[in-house]
Amino acid sequence: MSLPATPVSAVAPLAALAIAVALDLAVAEPPARVHPVALFGSVVERVDREWARPGLAGGAAAGGLPLLAAAVAGGTVRAAAGVGPRVGVDPRPLAVPVAGALLFSTVSLRMLRDVTAEVVALTESDPDAARESVRALVGRDAADLSPAALRSAAVESAAENLADGFVAPLAGFAAGATVGLAVAPATPLPLAGGVAGAAWVKAVNTLDSMLGYRSKPVGRASARLDDAVMYLPARATAGCLAVAAGSIGTLSRARSWAREPASPNSGWPMATAAAALDVRLAKPEHYALNPTAAAPSVADAERAVRLVGVAGGVAVAGTAGWLAAVAGVVAWS
Repeated sequence: MSLPATPVSAVAPLAALAIAVALDLAVAEPPARVHPVALFGSVVERVDREWARPGLAGGAAAGGLPLLAAAVAGGTVRAAAGVGPRVGVDPRPLAVPVAGALLFSTVSLRMLRDVTAEVVALTESDPDAARESVRALVGRDAADLSPAALRSAAVESAAENLADGFVAPLAGFAAGATVGLAVAPATPLPLAGGVAGAAWVKAVNTLDSMLGYRSKPVGRASARLDDAVMYLPARATAGCLAVAAGSIGTLSRARSWAREPASPNSGWPMATAAAALDVRLAKPEHYALNPTAAAPSVADAERAVRLVGVAGGVAVAGTAGWLAAVAGVVAWS
């Protein structure tokens, strides 16, 4: 008995994922002037002002803007599927690279590692320059931070942003593609759904990063939505870090510190990194993760950069494995 053929559309999300990862490794970030996230941020800036009813305005932004981003991203892929010659079954060839490029715009791993590595190196050679560079990673005041505290801030941010900027969009892509494969596998829907899912998650996170502060009543809805959306990705990121470190036991150690940060989610990847590296990661007057350990040395922080890179690879492998399994089920059904 011969195996059923897998529709092109069932493996197209895997191809788009491969393109996105390759672009991230090669390019790091799209040019700012055409970066979809930067363009979305310019829309969010119009919400960041005083409103007569900030709760209503913030709720409308949190509910509507991510859906708009998802619709534009998914619609672009659907439109691309209608361009060019038909090859076998849908989607047509242009849809896959378009989907890959759009997914690439929602994820960021190389840039995160590059900036973290730069800050770590500068803590040893030029601490003042490190204090300037770390602003790309953290919002805290770095003016009085020691080199060790700067390294701690960089490692914390690398772990947290692995969840926000890489694992979460991949999870959105996998979720959207899965729905598309379940509903209409031999159409552009799996690709469009995957890209829409990634764009929605990235938009939610961008809203929170721009508006989700206690000083901005308009951002309360965005912050609560981000807390809900990041619940699973943050914990999945902790798992990826533990696998990358070769020690699942780090998760049990991290559990005792993960709730110290005010955020319900960011503590998980940061605490797991602290356990995996056996270093103390601390934000003065807020939290101390693995408090009895020493602050990260340059060598420790360099290991953190490598750890985040390997954990990102684990996340990609997990996403690819999930999509391949779903495609296999679709092929047999």
